[in-house]
This record gives sequence, structure tokens and C-alpha cells, in this order.
Amino acid sequence: MATLKERYFKEMIPLLKKKFGYENLMQVPKLKKVVVSRCVSEATADPKALIIAADELTQITGQKAATKSAKKSIANFKLKQGTPIGCVVTLRGDRMYDFMDKLINMCLPKIRDFKGVNPSSFDGRGSYSMGLREQLIFPEIDYDKVDKVRGMNITINTSSKKDEEARELLSLMGMPFRGV
Repeated sequence: MATLKERYFKEMIPLLKKKFGYENLMQVPKLKKVVVSRCVSEATADPKALIIAADELTQITGQKAATKSAKKSIANFKLKQGTPIGCVVTLRGDRMYDFMDKLINMCLPKIRDFKGVNPSSFDGRGSYSMGLREQLIFPEIDYDKVDKVRGMNITINTSSKKDEEARELLSLMGMPFRGV
């Protein structure tokens, strides 16, 4: 089976050019980056939790996760400015296509009672965001070594300016939209 990147260049570009009437290859929407992020609220009490969450994100994406700190102090959450609270990975190039291929073909079908992803989660500028409730759907995660089930946010950024074009690109890649 061809990789997602090869399929994009061989199959998807001609289909998108035909559907939207693009004359130039540079007008065709493409993936720019995929951002996988995770907020670890218990990191304020237990800093080890953030290290574990970052290691899991590194295993899932194949790229080292960067830790992010709190921008503001919030007394109700016992959060001080500058406290490490989350981790993020920005994927580009081949790793991005490999991650998308794994997400669409292996991980999303593993979700229990999965009916598809929300087709209205576009931001109006061609980016799509989705949340996952658990990291156990990824094959790199060892079930026995997981201390707590944590979710993550995935943002897929495309070069498209319209949601319709980005939706068509992602559905050609195999993204299982609900009701489509």
C-alpha cells in the first residue's frame, strides 16, 4: 500500500484540481502541519505526571515533546505563572504524513463506539481540530505501563483558505467524517 504522501501527490492532487477548478498546482490545498498537544492538570501537584505525559507524546509522534508553561496565574486552580503544565509536538514533512496515516487507518477505528469525527470542527480558515480521550488507541503505548488515561488535542493545519476545500482534502485522505 502506498503511503499517504505518495497517494496525495499521485491521486488526490488531480482530483482536487478537477473538483475546484485549480489551474496551478500551488493552488491545491495541502497539509502544512499537525500539532498534537496535551494539558496535564495534575502537573501542578505532581511534576512527574508531566514527564510521563511528554514521554507518551514522544512515543506516539516519534518526535520529542516540548513542555509548555502557564501564561497566567490562576488562584482557583492553584496555578502559578511559569509552572510547566502541558506538552506539545508540531509535526511537519514525512513525520506529519506518517502520523496522519497511522491516525486515520489504525487509531481512529480502535475507538469504542466510533461513528466518525465531527465534520463541523473546522475553524473557518481551513484548520481542523479534534480531541482524543485516551492514548491507548496508539500502538506505541504499552497498556501495562500507563498510570492514567489522558487525552490529547490534534490540530491539522492545511494551506486551504476555505473549510470546504480542507474537508475535501481530509476526506480524500480517509478521515472518517460523521454522516458522510
